Amino acid sequence: MKLNTGHEMPLLGLGTWQAPPGEVGAAVRVALLAGYRHIDCAACYGNEKEIGEVFGAMVGDGAGQIPRSELFVTSKLWNSEHAPALVRPALEQTLADLRLGYVDLYLVHWPQAFEKVPGTTRGFPRNEDGSMRYDLASSSADTWGAMEACAEAGLARSIGLSNFNSLQIAALKAAAGTKIAPAVNQVEVC
Repeated sequence: MKLNTGHEMPLLGLGTWQAPPGEVGAAVRVALLAGYRHIDCAACYGNEKEIGEVFGAMVGDGAGQIPRSELFVTSKLWNSEHAPALVRPALEQTLADLRLGYVDLYLVHWPQAFEKVPGTTRGFPRNEDGSMRYDLASSSADTWGAMEACAEAGLARSIGLSNFNSLQIAALKAAAGTKIAPAVNQVEVC
């Protein structure tokens, strides 16, 4: 499928959500050997470093390696990183973990913003009663502006959304004055 950026995204890919440590790397390795070229990741899955070890071994210009240009990697910005100043550092951490210079698609994982948890790019901040602590100062429009800056810097070839409904997308587009339209809205279908 050709995205609004002109880049092509394979429609079939391997999702890495809930893939346990010690197994996700093996699953990605087998998928790549079987011909999969779209790998779907996210910081909050907690397994990007293990996936990066596989990419480090299998993706490159060497004999028997898969050229980077043939691989399509999606990752997602976690809710605790929505403040504009946190977006690029979160993506840079994902790139370091995945051992890549860019991702093909970077998504805002959810429309909700959580408070930042120091020391991690995938925090789940909770109040004493167990409820989530939200970041009410960071708007989706501000987050989107920082996502656009990441795309303009070449860290993400395409940017998009995940788990947004049509009203949230319309509000984002109206408030953000978007320079770059979201390439996709990824949602789970069971």
